[in-house]
Amino acid sequence: MMEKKDQMFLELLYIFHASSMQAMGKIKNPMSGKTEKNMEQARHAIDMLEMLKEKTNGNLNDELAHALETFLSEMRLNFVEESNRDKN
Repeated sequence: MMEKKDQMFLELLYIFHASSMQAMGKIKNPMSGKTEKNMEQARHAIDMLEMLKEKTNGNLNDELAHALETFLSEMRLNFVEESNRDKN
């Protein structure tokens, strides 16, 4: 069973992940039901998780460290994909 604080950390990761995916136009805005794009907001969500990774380095168990890295990797790949799409 995962500790409550570990669950809360994962929830925080989910929040930033969903925020970035929404900002990249990958998922609809739940408030408006529309797909919107704001790459600056997406970049900010990625930057926030990168900061969390740096500040928690050595303080996370393997499961949380892996989850953080997985979320960051997916967010970065999608950011590059959407940035390249905008150039075409």
